[in-house]
Parts: sequence; structure tokens; C-alpha cells
Amino acid sequence: MYGIPFKGWQNEKAFTTPSFNKNRIVMVSENDSPAHRNKVQEVVKMMEVELGEDWILHQHCKVYLFISSQRISGCLVAEPIKEAFKLIASPDDERQLQKESTSSPSTSIQFGNIVLQREVDYGAIVCEEEAKPAVCGIRAIWVSPSTRRKGIATWLLDTTRESFCNNGCMLEKSQLAFSQPSTMGRSFGSNYFGTCSFLVYKAQLIDTHFS
Repeated sequence: MYGIPFKGWQNEKAFTTPSFNKNRIVMVSENDSPAHRNKVQEVVKMMEVELGEDWILHQHCKVYLFISSQRISGCLVAEPIKEAFKLIASPDDERQLQKESTSSPSTSIQFGNIVLQREVDYGAIVCEEEAKPAVCGIRAIWVSPSTRRKGIATWLLDTTRESFCNNGCMLEKSQLAFSQPSTMGRSFGSNYFGTCSFLVYKAQLIDTHFS
């Protein structure tokens, strides 16, 4: 998959960085125009082919679209949360996850409760019993295969930290949590947070529509 065509909008909430040249990230929320929200729905429909249907998006989400060469080739869906749980990592987790990140044939970075068929599963997620405070839940991340391993998922997360809160404060990494990460998601999360013991949470099915 090479993403969805996108010519741009006049009123974009856009974020740029010198390291990505003319590429940009566009944020869409429930208060944006129907045209913006409909484009998000189109992207989510494509994501659902790989990540499963009817759980990725609800009206309280903020969506971040990575735009390159007039195509949407990356997407992050974030939601407000209040708490999450810290992963308990075994001594072998980091070695296993690093091996998976370099050898897996999976075609997407995935979070959520669907595991891709070609992905190796190293077992159940085990967390500490005590909840930790958290602010932003990452329901899903998708990056097109042609643009993977280029830092796009990291930039999507950094942009989310920068803009998720309406008060303009940048979130710390410790205030983020991933929704039930798969093995690929755990590998990516370990690299991003610098530890295998990051925060996770269970994304709820919320019956409110984004558009």
C-alpha cells in the first residue's frame, strides 16, 4: 500500500520539521470540517484492512496524518485517557523484541487487539497491578510499507506529544500509553521510550462517530 491521495486543505493544522523536507503532519479532530473528518474515515477504512474493524476511531480522538508527495502514508490515532499500566518486561524481552524488529515480515506497525497473521507472538502482555497516571492513549499507528523505517512513526508520536493538550504543554513520554501493543508495537515502543517497561492500556469500544 502506498497511501491515499491527498491534495491538501486551505485550513490545515500542519506541523513540519527540517529533517522531513517538504513533508508534513496534519492534525484532525472532531471540531474540524466534514471534509477533513471524511478524509480521516477514508484512511481509517484502509487501516482496518490490516488492524481490524470498528475499534480504531471515535469522536474524541485526535488523528495525525503524515503527508508525503500528496499522499497520506502514515496515521496515528490518539485519545485522552487517565491511567495506564506499566509493562513487566522479562530479562529476555529486549533481545527478543530487537530480533523481531529486524526480522519480522509484517507490513505495518500495529497497536490494538488485532495481531497480523505473519507476526510472531512471544506471549501475553503482563503488567503491574497498580495503575499509573497517563494523559494520551495511542489507539493505533499505521505507516505504509514503502515509507517504514524512516522515522515517520517517531515523528507522529513527537507531534502528538507537542500538540495533544489544548493548553500548549508538551507531554512527557511517560504520559503516553500504547493500546495493547503487538510484538512489533512492543519493539517500536521499547525503542521510542528507551525501555521495555512502558505504559499500556486497553482501548475501549466507544460507540460515537468521528464524522
